[in-house]
Amino acid sequence: MRTHIITTLSLGTVLLALSACDRKAEPMPANTNRTTTAPATVPDADNTARNKLDRDAAAKTPMDQSNSTDDIKVTADIRRAIMEDKTLSTNAKNCKIITEKAGTVTLRGPVDSQAEKDAIDAKAKSIAGVRTVINELEVKIN
Repeated sequence: MRTHIITTLSLGTVLLALSACDRKAEPMPANTNRTTTAPATVPDADNTARNKLDRDAAAKTPMDQSNSTDDIKVTADIRRAIMEDKTLSTNAKNCKIITEKAGTVTLRGPVDSQAEKDAIDAKAKSIAGVRTVINELEVKIN
């Protein structure tokens, strides 16, 4: 009986130690003082001003995307062409592509340069099934 109690206590101690070892210490940010007790706060991303543009009833949003098979294929083909271009920035690759009304494509969102805006426009126009491209891409001002 005594051996059983000791074995149980030993097993409990080992499990307690292992569960404590499972915790990982969070790394300190490089720019903080070790004597600081409160973590450094990072401001939340604020896209409020940009998102106000989507409130305009005339502004095209992804919700305006046509559900026709041809229009979905056009959007996918444009997205694929953009993603395959390694010279484009992340902003450019995240632009909105909305295809509706049998091949009318609207491009929206920020890009880093006029060259990116032109490149995305050219890629969209080169895709089979595109009739019209409405380029509303905005060059980001630094």
